[in-house]
Amino acid sequence: MQHLTDKRILVTQADAFMGPALCATLADHGAHVISDTRVLTLPHDSQALIDSAGPLDVLVINLAMAAPSTPVADIQDDEWRQVFEVMVDPLPRLLRAVVPGMKARGGGKVIVMGSAAALRGMKRTASYSAARGAQLAFVQAVGVELAPDNIQVNAIAQNFVDNPTYFPAAVQANPRFQERLKREVPLGRLVSAQEDTSFVAYLCSDAADCFVGQVFPMSGGWAVR
Repeated sequence: MQHLTDKRILVTQADAFMGPALCATLADHGAHVISDTRVLTLPHDSQALIDSAGPLDVLVINLAMAAPSTPVADIQDDEWRQVFEVMVDPLPRLLRAVVPGMKARGGGKVIVMGSAAALRGMKRTASYSAARGAQLAFVQAVGVELAPDNIQVNAIAQNFVDNPTYFPAAVQANPRFQERLKREVPLGRLVSAQEDTSFVAYLCSDAADCFVGQVFPMSGGWAVR
């Protein structure tokens, strides 16, 4: 078990995607978890959130929305803007708000909960995959920039991980989905929320100080086939 005792960790959009599981696992590892459920679409939301959270050791950026399944020729400007507004625009705002405090305290960590949709092409996911890809590119660039300040920025690129946003119980119970798991995922099942968030807990710990701008696939082998 990674010891996170006394670490103050903020989890964004904590009621969606990996938020509930993250909050539970990080608390089980001894962290003081600050959870926030707002969707950070307004320009001032991110600064207000960081200000209200107080000093932070770790910021876990968990951003999600229902993924559009629009054919590329039918993607309209409003869909494109919305996915970037929800999943990309908060990133520089959150970093702009949190980095000064982390620098002043000698370091910190930022972990982005991303998607393997950015690593492997899927039909009818162009807008969603583009936004998730922007997240990962941002992490890689910011990771190398902030490493000299002892701020480690990394990302999880996941798919086929148990979560209520993308794989709710009704989907998991569908026999066609179970057949798809066996056909497409080498593991043959969903990665459990506990398996995913336990790795996040490791990245939050002092044992993971060596990772810089890394993107870690978490997909039961789907992303690396």
